[in-house]
Amino acid sequence: MNTPRRIKILLVDDDPGVLQLLSMRLEALNFDVVCADGGDSALATLQMECAHIVISDLRMDGMDGIELFEKIQQLYPGLPVIVLTAHGSIKEAVSATQKGVFSFLTKPVDKDELLSSITQALNLHSPETQSNTNTSNIITCSANMQQLLEQAKLLAQSDINIMIRGESGTGKELLASALQASSPRAGQAYVAINCSAIPAELLESELFGHVKGAFTGATRDNKGLFASADGGTVFLDEIGDMPAPLQVKLLRVLQEQKIRPVGSHQDISINVRVLSATHQNVEEAISDGRFREDLYYRLNVASLSLPALRERRADIQLLAKHFLENIAQRSNNDAKKFSPAALVALMSYDWPGNIRQLNNIVEQLAALSPAAIIGETQVLSALPQSNIVTKEIPSLAEARKQFEREYLEQVLVQTQGNVTDAARQAGRNRSDFHKLIKKHQLNPDILRNAKRQSNE
Repeated sequence: MNTPRRIKILLVDDDPGVLQLLSMRLEALNFDVVCADGGDSALATLQMECAHIVISDLRMDGMDGIELFEKIQQLYPGLPVIVLTAHGSIKEAVSATQKGVFSFLTKPVDKDELLSSITQALNLHSPETQSNTNTSNIITCSANMQQLLEQAKLLAQSDINIMIRGESGTGKELLASALQASSPRAGQAYVAINCSAIPAELLESELFGHVKGAFTGATRDNKGLFASADGGTVFLDEIGDMPAPLQVKLLRVLQEQKIRPVGSHQDISINVRVLSATHQNVEEAISDGRFREDLYYRLNVASLSLPALRERRADIQLLAKHFLENIAQRSNNDAKKFSPAALVALMSYDWPGNIRQLNNIVEQLAALSPAAIIGETQVLSALPQSNIVTKEIPSLAEARKQFEREYLEQVLVQTQGNVTDAARQAGRNRSDFHKLIKKHQLNPDILRNAKRQSNE
């Protein structure tokens, strides 16, 4: 099986030996493997890593495999889970599959049976097989975004008007573009306009056109955006800012599929689909008399609500790395990287400006960082402190785990990622040290040149 390298499996077991053996087998099949030594560790890992499938032991100290599955089902409903057990029974298997566990396998696990279950799970749940929506520019692994894209896939095939909601910077225009590209109108014109960016006195002319002499400066006929998009799609961004008089005219266009250019006495028939977007609370605007209720129902035949970036924290590191790669392509240089601690700092911020703000911060960090590795201190200095999530005092076990991780990271930096030298410096044998690296999901390659670069 030629499995794409990007497929990532989260492997959960409280037995280090089983973790090492299974991870080696799965890596030999060209999967990316992330290990967790228990249920709590697995849930923490899913906040930082985007896994395509979870394979968990059933019997573990603390949270067992079924409890872990139930929590994953609540937090990441599209994520398939395979449960392994050395004490399998028909009763347990039936109970697990009835709850929604994708597969229930008995240890020692047969390699072909495990691979078959993984393949089936990926075929049913992977984004490539789930959706034909053209969302290649939408970077995500979050469950709430995956559910939104599933809705978008279905709505794209219809011809109904759709309103996209979400805070500023969440990617409303990007989603509208994906809807158009995946619709039956994909080969036709797509015209986008920001209703808040054009003065009110010019907006009608921009949308519906004008005839020569209609007003001062109208020296020639102008088709307008609706006529230019005939047969295709019009995207009205920030529709909530449209002036009230123009709302009446837009309502007539939607009802009759006809436009009348400014200064003209003739109607022009058009055939357009309208996508709209707003960051405002439209229901509140209707109550205040700022937005027509009848227009709202014409525009909002179906609705898609984009989550804020703080509600899809697992996507932050994906987006940050994507922006760094884009910067590298533009400048024709090697892409810079964030240190593990820097990524944690990015994920601890609430991002009131959402993806747009994250992009700006990454651009700033890439420009100001002299080294190839962007560190935590640089990230924290670039972020307004008021929106950084305040961390609670950790438990003693969590504090020990954090200290152990920071110690391992420091040793690996000092030895430039050389695991053998790091193990010797830590007073552990190489095998035990490698298990610790796996336990904390550290990547020696990222830290290999960090010491040299920080001194340059």
